[in-house]
Amino acid sequence: MEGVILDIESRTISSKRNLAFLRRSGKIPAVFYGKGIKSESIAVSSKAFISILETNGTNAIIYLNFKDERKAAIVKSVQKDILSQSFIHIDFQAISLKDKVEVFVPVHIEGVADGVKNFGGVMEFVVREIKVEALPGNIPQKISVNVNPLAIGQGITVADLPKIEGVEYLQEPSTLVVHIVAVSSEEEKSTVNLEGEGTVQAQPEVISKGKKDKEGDEIVPTTGNIVASGTKK
Repeated sequence: MEGVILDIESRTISSKRNLAFLRRSGKIPAVFYGKGIKSESIAVSSKAFISILETNGTNAIIYLNFKDERKAAIVKSVQKDILSQSFIHIDFQAISLKDKVEVFVPVHIEGVADGVKNFGGVMEFVVREIKVEALPGNIPQKISVNVNPLAIGQGITVADLPKIEGVEYLQEPSTLVVHIVAVSSEEEKSTVNLEGEGTVQAQPEVISKGKKDKEGDEIVPTTGNIVASGTKK
């Protein structure tokens, strides 16, 4: 995986007013840290950061363009506002291109399972990201899985994932990633009844509160690198 360059600006004030001003001006507050180095508070362009994610994925090697040098990093975690889904904070972790790192890589489904296409089954995603260990340059943008042959009752585990040179899967080989299940007659009957009523009442979403970060944003626990969060009223 090739690296990309991202300009940064240093920041020293972390008041709520200052953070809100940064976000309104199109910047995302962030922190750069790593083993044996002093943490630095920075800010990056929201537009430039989103472009990197869309083009290179969440595990891109990013060279942060400091005033005196460029420092290699990966995105360790990101916080997003619950309502607007805009990025409100980023953690950049310093890396050495010679040392392996542990990251989560998204699973990408290819094709349509036979059990879904021809027998009315439903595909259930059990694990959407796989934890791997690799040198930064070997981290894949995604792990592609072909589900075309899967019949009802069949699935794909971590052991079935494609072998990628230089990449080690860290989750248990028996971990189920995706499987095909049959739709029971009771479920079908329930669906028909609901459709006949014309309106399906949505259940309220319950979101657990997480710990607050040091800059006042409330973090909602989730798996993977991307973290949804909201600002406490």
